[in-house]
Amino acid sequence: MFEILRKQFETIVNLNDDEFEIIKSHFTEKSFAKNEYVFVEEDYVENCYFVVNGILKLVFVNDLGKEFIFSIVTENRWESDFTAYFTKSKATMYLKCVKNTHLFCLSLTNYNKLCSEFPKMQSFFHQKSTLGFITTQQRLLSFLTTNIQQRYEMMLKNQPDLHNKISKTLLASYLGVSRETLSRLYSKK
Repeated sequence: MFEILRKQFETIVNLNDDEFEIIKSHFTEKSFAKNEYVFVEEDYVENCYFVVNGILKLVFVNDLGKEFIFSIVTENRWESDFTAYFTKSKATMYLKCVKNTHLFCLSLTNYNKLCSEFPKMQSFFHQKSTLGFITTQQRLLSFLTTNIQQRYEMMLKNQPDLHNKISKTLLASYLGVSRETLSRLYSKK
């Protein structure tokens, strides 16, 4: 299973076998069942997560109890409440499994060790976080500047198989529309 992680790294940096053996020793593995929480609001977030298989959703709940899906995470993607992770503070969101999920977990201590011991890994994480910032900004801007049709098309471009992997209700929530509006969109296609 670690080959999946190696392939992820090698999309950006080259690793020899010895380097990868050391790098993989910094990760732990965890499995979660559908509807299980990886962490909840007010937990200290000790890891960032690489999704080997499964699907998760990162959700923020406002003071009125309304849920906002920050992200839906599929295979070969990284996720956490990064503010809580990097500042060693409590989560403001929760990470919940939409399907049975297997993760590689990287503690902040091990993240820092990898970045200091392997400049390649620092470069990898820098590029991944930069891409994450860009994706998040684009998603937020899409809510301010586009209609549902355009958001849906952007989602298909960025995560082309997502609409086949999750329920229409979850997809509608992720896009910020009602299930009925999403159904109308589907009927136009």
